[in-house]
Amino acid sequence: MSVGVRVARREDAAAWDAFVLAEPTATFFHRFGWKTVLERAFGHHTHFLLAERDGRIQGVLPLAEMRSRLFGHSLVSTPFCVYGGIAAATPEAHAALDARAQALARELGVGHLEYRDRDTPAHAEWPGTELYVTFRKDLDPDVEKNMLAIPRKQRAMVRKGIKHGLVAELESGVEDFFRLFADNVHRHGTPALPRRFFAQLREVFGDDCEVQLVRTPDGQVVSGVLSFYFRDEILPYYAGDLATARSLAANDFKYWELMRRACERGIRVFDYGRSKVGSGPYDFKRNWGFEPQPLHYGYKLVGARQLPENNPNNPKYRLFIQTWQRLPRPLANFLGPYIVRNLG
Repeated sequence: MSVGVRVARREDAAAWDAFVLAEPTATFFHRFGWKTVLERAFGHHTHFLLAERDGRIQGVLPLAEMRSRLFGHSLVSTPFCVYGGIAAATPEAHAALDARAQALARELGVGHLEYRDRDTPAHAEWPGTELYVTFRKDLDPDVEKNMLAIPRKQRAMVRKGIKHGLVAELESGVEDFFRLFADNVHRHGTPALPRRFFAQLREVFGDDCEVQLVRTPDGQVVSGVLSFYFRDEILPYYAGDLATARSLAANDFKYWELMRRACERGIRVFDYGRSKVGSGPYDFKRNWGFEPQPLHYGYKLVGARQLPENNPNNPKYRLFIQTWQRLPRPLANFLGPYIVRNLG
């Protein structure tokens, strides 16, 4: 029996996730829960495709349709995720999903179809971008060896945070974390994702989505990070800090505590996530001893004539960033979700 491709239904969720958990080419961002998150938090139309043979899943491709007058019309695997694309157990399933996705892109009349491949590009001939890299590193089972693996200057910053008496704790909700995140992105001149997005992540992914906060000895929350767990990996994904966190080395302390706790629970891979080449986060992660690994973001141009450039590095957004930084925080938090929903 040949491989068939169809749109996944809600009742396919358990089988979909079982396939993703077992398939080496799949990532946390292939999980079925992203369908719920994208629909509920942003109202995006999703097209989660599965390839099957004789009733057994052979491959998956999570897709979401982004439509905006300002940022265009696209089909992406997967918005708000650093990895995506086709996860398939066989070449036949991979080819079938790819063919259906390209046909769907033409049917929808999008400007482009985007695959966010982590390890191997689905189409080396497609135009792409070298803007982003990822940082992944194996953890040693011994906590102290992980500390010693951090380069000396950065290790000194971790110890500085410890000497300041900082304390890490888990947050059951997202309120404290969201305040830190919104403050952080506002200082950088970019719109904040809505609070409901983070609430949906916690609700949908349960114990596989965790928020860690950092407090000063007097109880002030100064830093936080939202992380995902997948197989034997931890992925610190969204973070936020108050301006005062820098002098306390709270950011360094935060990631060390995350690494320490992950090591103690048997996690073997620390995925520091995506950064723009040459940016502050890029340098920060290199200072921790992580080496950049290329990401393969490929674009099939359908109705568009050029690649999208919807990122803060685009010079045409410079005035917008400067203006956004001057907006009152409540106004920025109110307007932000209407803009950022199409910037995944």
